[in-house]
Amino acid sequence: SVETFLLLLALKVRYPDRITLIRGNHESRQITQVYGFYDECLRKYGSITVWRYCTEIFDYLSLSAIVDGKIFCVHGGLSPSITSLDQIRQIDRKQEVPHDGPMCDLLW
Repeated sequence: SVETFLLLLALKVRYPDRITLIRGNHESRQITQVYGFYDECLRKYGSITVWRYCTEIFDYLSLSAIVDGKIFCVHGGLSPSITSLDQIRQIDRKQEVPHDGPMCDLLW
């Protein structure tokens, strides 16, 4: 829900070094239109402005995280075309989730 996402963002602002938000396949414009987030924003706020702001923020969420220097976290799975963390860092995450490729693999 919108409120859940905004709460997570508020917690990230309050505790920036304790919380990492990881992008998943549902943090995309296409999927939010299919599974109701778009409709929820329109119904609750009367326009798609809140949805637009949220989807813009999605583009800035991390694709992965490392916990305590040893636990690798992604929403989806490993990509056969990625062999190093530097390759993940180089992915242009400020885009809609592609239908294939390394970013898609990490998020789906």
